[in-house]
Amino acid sequence: MTTKHTLVALVEDKPGVLNRLASLFRRRGFNINSIAVGHSETPGLSRVTLVVDGSATVVEQVRKQLDKVIDIVKVSDLTESSLVARELALIKVSTTAATRSSIMQIVDIFRANIVDVGFDSLTIEVTGDEDKIDSLYNLLRGYGIKELARTGRIALVRGGSNPLPVEKEPPKSPPSKTEPK
Repeated sequence: MTTKHTLVALVEDKPGVLNRLASLFRRRGFNINSIAVGHSETPGLSRVTLVVDGSATVVEQVRKQLDKVIDIVKVSDLTESSLVARELALIKVSTTAATRSSIMQIVDIFRANIVDVGFDSLTIEVTGDEDKIDSLYNLLRGYGIKELARTGRIALVRGGSNPLPVEKEPPKSPPSKTEPK
């Protein structure tokens, strides 16, 4: 049975790492539903959050292969963990004088924010789980969606545990030939 898996990886901040990571999924025939990359708590390392569909055994095989990629420090499948997971979306919706107040009420119900007001549009920022963003989007579709941008899922395990502990400093790049030794 296929299910959505949330994988997180700590990777070295080097050019080409994301390409190698994505290529491994491509070679295995996996579609990446979402991918989010940003700085981590460890200098020199970035945190990658991937959401992929697949059976537990196949995703575990891919996870083990990712562990072997040189620039990937650690990979964990958080699917079975208790997570705090969020996504950010910006939604630009068409408005008229007659619809603006009803859209603003919907935005308020979802605890979203209006971040830009145009003559014929509102841009809304919403943060939450995938279902919350989908629900707001579906309510606003009736007014006319002009644009939508979503970040994809980011996630942390609840409580004090860290599935990606780093015991040592990330490896340093070898000095270039122009640097003094």
